[in-house]
Amino acid sequence: MSDSESAEYAEQITVYSDYVCPFCYLGRESLRRYQSTREDELEIDWHPFDLRSQKRNLDGTIDHSVDDGKDDEYYEQAKENVRRLQEKYGVEMDLDVDTDIDSLPAQMASYYVKQHYDYETWLDFDVAIFDALWQDGADIGDEELLVKLAEDAGVVGDEIRSALDDDALREEVRAQFTEAHQQGVTGVPTFAYDGYGARGAVPPEHLERLVEGV
Repeated sequence: MSDSESAEYAEQITVYSDYVCPFCYLGRESLRRYQSTREDELEIDWHPFDLRSQKRNLDGTIDHSVDDGKDDEYYEQAKENVRRLQEKYGVEMDLDVDTDIDSLPAQMASYYVKQHYDYETWLDFDVAIFDALWQDGADIGDEELLVKLAEDAGVVGDEIRSALDDDALREEVRAQFTEAHQQGVTGVPTFAYDGYGARGAVPPEHLERLVEGV
């Protein structure tokens, strides 16, 4: 069987996530730990989700003046929950990232790579985006950063520039956001497998039960 045929038949877990969600980063660490216990590869079928949908203008920009109910108290409580999971999973994270960072460019770039490159290339790029934000505190909405991360993963940089300027691709990604809501996804990370789901940075054993029913 060829590599492409192997990829076609690889077992997959669907993951809805937004790069600016710290629990998505922690959830991916939990998934990585579960994947490491398996004999067979479990690929990620990633679907983008927009945590800023309530604040997004029709042109895709964010209106930071819109009240989404997330005040300083909300963010401090979220940080406490993140710190608890950091300790549980042994993950270092930069929790002082700018809460105004827009993940839409990163999601557009990642969606493009997922559509046009092999799984491993997409995964390398995806992990690099997460790490750039949550390890380095970098602005993943910056085009030149995304180009560099893509090139490091083996993607042609000019393709990323073109993708970020592609209105049709932007609409396709935003349609993915809408589809996620229609599928009943109300928060991230959400893991789905064979009609069942789990939301949040659940522990590896929870993901094992989701996939293997044990």
